[in-house]
Amino acid sequence: MQVHLCAVGRLRRGPERTLVDDYTARFNRTGRSLGLGPLSEHEIEDRRGGGMEAEAALLRRICPGGAIRVVLDERGNQMSSPALAERLAGWRDRGEGAAVFFIGGADGLAPGLRDEADLSLSLGPLVWPHMLVRVMLAEQLYRAATILAGTPYHRR
Repeated sequence: MQVHLCAVGRLRRGPERTLVDDYTARFNRTGRSLGLGPLSEHEIEDRRGGGMEAEAALLRRICPGGAIRVVLDERGNQMSSPALAERLAGWRDRGEGAAVFFIGGADGLAPGLRDEADLSLSLGPLVWPHMLVRVMLAEQLYRAATILAGTPYHRR
């Protein structure tokens, strides 16, 4: 099952970019034998200034048809790392071809896009900068793969 991280805004060179690239490579290495991946990143920018609705249209356009849609939103469901791993494995085992994780920009995601999602996921009640959300999501996807692989990365 392919995994897509679709985000508003460009992540420039720097520590966040380095971390996302590292966790993506780790996920791809670990997930390959589990039927997960590759993890690919897609960035969009609304150059016309249309706000959340314009961003949502661009995000929908890059989403593969039939993919499981997950939005990251502070009002979403909080789940443990093992629960996220189980969810990914369940989608994979059901034969889903792709899962897409949407990360909004400074104003978040359009309500319509949130309503269309199969899952609304929260990384906690705090609001995080979208650059850090990318890092945290990439790490959690890698952690999910290690949980499914039975490696000692996730200690509990």
